[in-house]
Amino acid sequence: MGTDDSASAATGGAHEGTTAGQRTDETPDIDIPGIDLTGDTYIVEQSLIRNKYRAEDADGRTVLRGKQKLFKLKEEFPFLDGDGNDAFTVRAGGIVDVAGNYAITDPDTGREIVVLDNDFSVFRDTWRLRDARTGEQFAEINSRGALVTLARSLIPYVGPLIPHKYEITDAQGRHVGRIDGQLSIRDRYRITIDDASTVPREAVVAAAMVIDAIQNN
Repeated sequence: MGTDDSASAATGGAHEGTTAGQRTDETPDIDIPGIDLTGDTYIVEQSLIRNKYRAEDADGRTVLRGKQKLFKLKEEFPFLDGDGNDAFTVRAGGIVDVAGNYAITDPDTGREIVVLDNDFSVFRDTWRLRDARTGEQFAEINSRGALVTLARSLIPYVGPLIPHKYEITDAQGRHVGRIDGQLSIRDRYRITIDDASTVPREAVVAAAMVIDAIQNN
């Protein structure tokens, strides 16, 4: 009887440890098949003609391309690797986790990999990144500068042209990297990873790349 109670308690504890948004000291093992985002610096740029995005590494090699599907609005946003192969798809409103605003999914199986929860106000924009399998939060991306966030949100036409800035932190609030918008007619920004020792690097970089694409649709 005692053994069954112990097993039940252990099972219950494991279940309680995977509730949505819970923070953890362990680095989750999150794999996004088909992409290699192991560098520290990336430049992401939007096309002037259509809603297309291209991400390049520090050597100028294209590592990701994104294009919103026609008539899909914010419902689906496919991404390809540098060779034009399916890398992942971003879908609005999680398939399994309905609480998530968006989910990075496997293009072949539809399996959710990373859930992106957005908490937006005119003064601050926050994205929480969660492991879709466990529900555990592993990183957070926050806008830097209330006035910049306010201006981008409220000033017609000119607002979206103001370069944005975000800080990337891990689940414990430790600095991981940053996103710095660059003044340009087209949307252009730099992703810099300073310390990814406590986060799944590829998942964080991929999320950083798609957040701006989502917000500009």
